[in-house]
Amino acid sequence: MMPLQADHKHIVYLDNAATTCIDPVVAGLIREAGDEFYGNASSLHSMGTMAHEVLEQSRIKLASLLGANPSEIIFTGSGTESNNLALKGVAFANAYKGRHIVVSAIEHDCILRAARWLETQGFFVTFLPVDQEGFIDVSALEKVINSKTILVSVMHANNEIGTIQPVEEIGRICRERNIYFHSDACQSFGKIPVNVHTLFTDLLTVNSHKLHGPKGVGALYLRNGVAIEPLLHGGGQERGIRSSTENIPGIIGFVKAAEIACREMEAEMHRLTGLQERIISTLSHNIEGVYFNGSLSSRLPNNINFCIEGMEGEGMRLQLMLDEAGVCVSTGSACSSNDGGNPSHVLQAIGLNPFQARGGIRLSLGRFSTQKDTDIFLKIIIETVKQLKPIF
Repeated sequence: MMPLQADHKHIVYLDNAATTCIDPVVAGLIREAGDEFYGNASSLHSMGTMAHEVLEQSRIKLASLLGANPSEIIFTGSGTESNNLALKGVAFANAYKGRHIVVSAIEHDCILRAARWLETQGFFVTFLPVDQEGFIDVSALEKVINSKTILVSVMHANNEIGTIQPVEEIGRICRERNIYFHSDACQSFGKIPVNVHTLFTDLLTVNSHKLHGPKGVGALYLRNGVAIEPLLHGGGQERGIRSSTENIPGIIGFVKAAEIACREMEAEMHRLTGLQERIISTLSHNIEGVYFNGSLSSRLPNNINFCIEGMEGEGMRLQLMLDEAGVCVSTGSACSSNDGGNPSHVLQAIGLNPFQARGGIRLSLGRFSTQKDTDIFLKIIIETVKQLKPIF
């Protein structure tokens, strides 16, 4: 039997947690901005002044979406850069106070690798475990905090399994103990409410390409008064914290994408949750041995992560078969370079063995995902699994 295929003109893209297509409105705005605002925002002539004014208007808009002051927004080149700036910058600026840092075991690779690099520089890192749903134990966090702790970093929502952490509670604990708290909100911003004050964050990372904006643009919320060392030294842009000529068209596109996402958030949460529940229900009733990873009650509305019992070793093969049929999904986070199919550190952290952790399939919906897309996916994966099952 030949494998089912999506219409060759209609690719079913269900990997929006890796990256998203650019919203046509945003794409048009970027093109216009590239033609009109090509001046260097640090130049004193009229074209530079225009670029600077647009930059500051964008800063004001993004700050308002996050509940921040404009002076607290630092534009960067990516979420990875913002996360590295947060961890390394705070670590080196505050090393005289202490050298202990706490991160969760299921952070994005850029956090984990930055933390491990800091260990080589004389810092001590506690990698806080999570339970079977991906939640950290807040009481365990309180126990590992000590007089030398200078920073806690826990992501708002996980990029692989979608679990939403109790960030507000974590932030309150850190604020009470005068410890800086950073949260990576790249996956959550624009999908669920994110407010830096209600979450008690001192630093918060957001980026553009997870919410239908351009790649190569991110931002770090840096609460006024937080001591931080820059990673990049140069012309002193972004309050001297991130030297580099600002990407004005990209920033304009990022902020417009964020405005659209936040404006449509409530309706999208409802719509995506409906698609999510339908996918979970259909998979549960039609694929024997399917099990879902992460919390089903406190989860991003666009995320589904599952394995199939007895077929975990075929996760990569299943992904490739779906791709051949015109359906794009992910195994793992897809946010790091191809590492040869190593098991997911997130799935291992929630209790799966290395064999099982290679078999996780992640679906991540976006604003342009439709019921037609999910129907095509469900039809194809059910048939594909039926073809593979007799092999085992």
